[in-house]
Amino acid sequence: MRALLLAAGLGTRLRPITDTTPKCLVPIHGQALLAIWLQRLAQVGIGPFLVNTHYLSGQVNAFVEASPYREEISLVHERDLLGTAGTLIANLDFFAGADGLLIHADNYCLADFSAFLQAHRSRPPECVMTMMTFCTDAPSSCGIVELDARGVVVGFHEKVAHPPGNLANGAVYILGAELLQRLGSDLREVTDFSTQVLNHLVGKIYSYETDATFLDIGTPENYAKANALSDPLRHAP
Repeated sequence: MRALLLAAGLGTRLRPITDTTPKCLVPIHGQALLAIWLQRLAQVGIGPFLVNTHYLSGQVNAFVEASPYREEISLVHERDLLGTAGTLIANLDFFAGADGLLIHADNYCLADFSAFLQAHRSRPPECVMTMMTFCTDAPSSCGIVELDARGVVVGFHEKVAHPPGNLANGAVYILGAELLQRLGSDLREVTDFSTQVLNHLVGKIYSYETDATFLDIGTPENYAKANALSDPLRHAP
C-alpha cells in the first residue's frame, strides 16, 4: 500500500530546534523522525512513499538521497504550502486507484501498522477510511473523536475546552479508493483535511486505537519527552 507522508511543515512551535532543522528530520534517539516512519512502514510492506517538502527542503532531499529506502521515495516540492488536503488532492495519481495512507509525519508513532492495516480490511462496509486514534492526557489540545459501539466515528471536537473524552485523532489515515476518487471530484477546492474533509465523513470513518507510544513532538516539552522514553528501535533491523 502506498503512503503519502506530509513532512513540509515549518515546525514553528518547536523553535529554536527547527530554526536549522526541518521538523521531519529532528532526531529521536539519534534517528531522524522521518527515518523512523520509513523504517516502521517498510517493515510491514508499506510503500512506495511520497514525501512533500517546503521548509529547508535541501536537507530533506539530502536525507532521502542517503536513505536505504531512496528507491521507494518520491519527493514533491511545494513552493507555497498547499495544506494537508491540498497536498493529497494534488497528488491523487500517486495512489494509482487503490487504497492508500495519508500520514502527518510530524508525530512520533510506534503503532502496530500490521494491525492498523487489518482493521482497515475488516472495517464496516459503509466506512470509506480508517483513522488511527490514541488516548491523550491533553484532550483540549487535540481533535477528540466520539465513537459508536462498532468503533465508527460519530462526532469530532476540535481543540475545545472540555471535550467529551480523551480519544484523539492521530492524523494517520488509510483512505479507501472510493474516497480518493471523491476527493478528486467533489472536494477539489479544500485545503485542510482535518477541518474540511473529516466533517463530511461522520458515520463513514472506522477507527483503530493504538496503545503504543504516540506523541505530537511539536513542542520542546513533547520532543524532550520522546527522547526520554526508552528506544524500542535500538535492536530493530
